Amino acid sequence: MANHIRIERLNDTIQEEISKILMLEVKDENIKFVTVTGVETTNDLSYAKVYVTVLENEKKEMVLESLNKAAPFIRSKLAEKIEIRHTPELKFIYDTSIEYGNHIEQIINHMHHSS
Repeated sequence: MANHIRIERLNDTIQEEISKILMLEVKDENIKFVTVTGVETTNDLSYAKVYVTVLENEKKEMVLESLNKAAPFIRSKLAEKIEIRHTPELKFIYDTSIEYGNHIEQIINHMHHSS
């Protein structure tokens, strides 16, 4: 249980720091306006899935490719900012939960207006 809480806290810290790194230190304009929506770190802290969304849906593939190319740089900057023995490898994944939520909301609104 204590380990789970520690990992959750670490996930929050990683999310916050990656957001700052993307905003302030990454030079690639394609990935400046990315929102980090969550982080899931494995129990052994070797890997972290970083969930992101973008404002322009048509650019999501290009942004994901750019993020995953920049992952080693982002990881090295992250290692400078957080105090852990081994900084996890980063894998950027597009977060579909917001789109899913919007879709469900549209269905509910449609049902509400048709009744």
